[in-house]
Amino acid sequence: MRLDFHSICAAHKRISPHIHRTPVLTSSRLDETSGASLFFKCENFQKVGAFKARGATNAVFSLDDATARRGVATHSSGNHGAALARAAKLRGIPAHIVMPSNSAKVKVRAVESYGAHIVFCEPTEAARESACADVIAKTGATLIHSFENEDVIAGQGTAAVELLEDVPDVDLVMCPVGGGGLLCGTAVAAKSMRPKIKVIAVEPANADDAAQSFRAGRLMCTEKKFTIADGLRTNVGAPNFAIIQRHVDDIVTVSEEAIISAMRTIWETMKIIIEPSAAVPYAAILESKIDIGGKRGGIILTGGNIDLDALPWNL
Repeated sequence: MRLDFHSICAAHKRISPHIHRTPVLTSSRLDETSGASLFFKCENFQKVGAFKARGATNAVFSLDDATARRGVATHSSGNHGAALARAAKLRGIPAHIVMPSNSAKVKVRAVESYGAHIVFCEPTEAARESACADVIAKTGATLIHSFENEDVIAGQGTAAVELLEDVPDVDLVMCPVGGGGLLCGTAVAAKSMRPKIKVIAVEPANADDAAQSFRAGRLMCTEKKFTIADGLRTNVGAPNFAIIQRHVDDIVTVSEEAIISAMRTIWETMKIIIEPSAAVPYAAILESKIDIGGKRGGIILTGGNIDLDALPWNL
């Protein structure tokens, strides 16, 4: 994979007409609690409610016309499916989204709202991949993988570009890691713009394959336990791990209790809605997993799509 800063800058130019330039928010209360200066890049305000709009839009608008006419396909239980459906609608091409039968209704409705064709399958990785392969064989659609696609990764990196344009002097940037698309784009963008910056990823202790792989120096697949940060249950991709090894400084893990506490703290203090996966980096600060005291830290709040009927606390 030849991901570089040039491809991320090209992605930014390509997608700018179709996405929000999301705000960077601060909180004096959270600064005081953490002993640091924190800058939150609010992708919860992004189109489709998540950073995934960036990568999917870049991938769809990078296709040549003949390829695009045949449509695009992916398998996704959530934000990537909605993002790809929206991008395809903007370009006027078909989108086929394979979704597990147990996908959250709010996420199914989001995909439907953009006019995509949904194929339901059993809730296993093998079933998802098989159903997606069938769709591609029947339609000739192009697979747009949620994190192993180079154009998707370049698009995700544009969030870090905007963050560092708005706040150029941060000492470290933090984001969650699932498959590794956002982390790879963030790391390449951040290190290109500010070579001395530290890039730190955070994931749930219950889904810690990236952290285990990072420590071992080789890709490891782990059996996932339950985590409320369901967007991060994916095993990190092989091409993504190669980029992570080159550009990421550390990967730390956090408890379920810290994720819930971080999510509630940000809701209550900043008056914004974020999903559990987006709370994971701040959870690392709550659990003192990162040396942040006296530093300036950028945090990518990845999204705000949450099932309001299944909140992790009693309101």
